[in-house]
Parts: sequence; structure tokens; C-alpha cells
Amino acid sequence: MGGYVPVAEVRRVAVLGTGTIGASWASWFLARGYDVVAWDPAEGWRARLEAFTAHAMPQVEQTGAARDPAGRLTCVDTPEEAVAQADFVQENATERLGIKQALYKRIDKALPARSILATSTSGLILSDLVAGLESAPRFVVGHPFNPPHLIPLVEVVASRFTDPEAAQWAHAFYAHIGKHPIMLRKEVPGHLANRLQVALWREAFNCLQDGLADAADIDAAIAQGPGLRYALYGPNMIFNMTGGRGGIRASVEQFGPAFEAWWATMQRTPVFDDALKSALIEGVDALMAGRSMEELEAERDARLIALLKLLGEQKGEEAADMEESKP
Repeated sequence: MGGYVPVAEVRRVAVLGTGTIGASWASWFLARGYDVVAWDPAEGWRARLEAFTAHAMPQVEQTGAARDPAGRLTCVDTPEEAVAQADFVQENATERLGIKQALYKRIDKALPARSILATSTSGLILSDLVAGLESAPRFVVGHPFNPPHLIPLVEVVASRFTDPEAAQWAHAFYAHIGKHPIMLRKEVPGHLANRLQVALWREAFNCLQDGLADAADIDAAIAQGPGLRYALYGPNMIFNMTGGRGGIRASVEQFGPAFEAWWATMQRTPVFDDALKSALIEGVDALMAGRSMEELEAERDARLIALLKLLGEQKGEEAADMEESKP
């Protein structure tokens, strides 16, 4: 594809920024057999990265996605050194426009001409980040969901400067390494998945602010109901199944007018005043029930691994059934 490193020939991945997202990305790449060259400007980052990967890579193994042998981790002192011989770069610097722009200027000349850089930015506009860079055509958004070593989704977004072949290359590469990439057709703040997520949060916070329910019941309304379906299908397919045998056409005809009436009551944006902040903080504190964030993360990861294994087994069974049904 173009003059870029062939997807199947990528061997060396640079990870810039090794906080929660970067360390998780590094764990995924290592578990998939890629050598990782990492850099971070923070004090003590090497020890934290090594501890994270030691914990996260066995989790990837539990999902069945790991490859043998695992890759080798190398930590370096500068971002220029990290990217100099990289076949692919995953950047995870702090979500601040100025910080990312400064980093990109440092590596602009060092990024190999055949290599793509993907930023993990969760909501910044790539065109704003790369304007004026010589290497701008090789920058894309490769936004994961936390934690990237477990969640399959990656959103690929091109800037107005991005070479279309570079975006296609990134999409193909993420698919090749076992992710589920989606290609967005335009740049918007927050990309796609975060916009859907924040839309749900907006209504959840409105419900809390209006006294419709407490924080525990608002969470249960998703986790014990539609959230279970969202692990299997997206909103469009769920709406299709809501129509029964009539499918999406029946749903549109039957529920469309009601939805329009409900949407008319959902135009207000919640304001984080002191009352809402207090209600939210107190409600979530009660939900935590004395558990630490580390305990919550461990619980989340264990449930994610179990779910991924179940979904993977189902996909394997479906593939086997399809193979058997072939003439």
C-alpha cells in the first residue's frame, strides 16, 4: 500500500507516552509479538511501564489474543530516538493541544518516511495538531478505548492533510493486529464513540439533576438492562430487533413518533453546578462501597476478559458452522 511499510512486515512499534493508555497499548503490542520502543517525559516512567506490562500481558493471554514469542521492550531517553527506526508509532501524550504540537515538532524530521504515526487523542482535531508539519500526511487518529489491551475498538480518523492511503494503511494495520477498527468520514470533536457515550452521560446527569433517580439506579438502568445488549450489538441492530419480525421498518413506524416526542424533552444540557457535582460525587462514592480504584479496575478487567472469551468462542463456533455449511 503506497510507499509505506507493508502491514505484515511491521516489527518495531514506537510508543510515545506511557501513562494508562500508552502502557496499555505497549502491553498489547508486546503480547502480539511486536518489539516496542517506548519513551515518556515523566520521572519513574520506566518502572511503572514495566509493572503495567507485567500485569497486562497475561490478561491478553487469557483472552487468547497473545502471540508467541512476545515482543521485546526497550526504553529510550528521547522521542526522536524512539521513532527513528519505528515501522509504526502510537502516540499517547497528554490530551493537550500544545503538548502534542510540541512533541510533533520534535519528531517531525525523525519520523521515517515509510512510517505512519497514530495519535490516541480522544477528542482533539488532528488537523489542528499537525498543521505545518512536513510529516503531516502520515499522521492519523488511532483512538482506542480504555484499556486498549482489552477493548477491541479503534477509531481511525484522517486530517485534511492526511494521505488517504495512510488512513487506509492504519485501518488495515489495526485489523491485522487483532483490533476492530472503524473509519470515520470526517473530523469532529470527540470522534464517534465518545460522542455517543457523552450523549448518554448528558441524559444520565440530567436525570440525576432533576431527581428522577439516584446514581445507583441510573447506573443499574444501563448495566442491568440495555448495557447487556450493547455488549452484543450496536444501537442500530438493537433498534432493528426491537421491531420483531418486521425489523427496522416496523420499529421506525411504531416507535418513531414516540422517540421524537421524547427527544423534544432532551434538549437541555446539564450544568455542573455545586448541587450536581455533590449529588454525582456522593452517588458514585456510595456505588464504590469502599472499594479502591485498583479493585474496581481489577473487577472491570476480569469481567472484560470473561466477556471477550465468550464472544470469541461464539465467533469461532459461528465460523465453524459456516464452514460446515459450505457445499
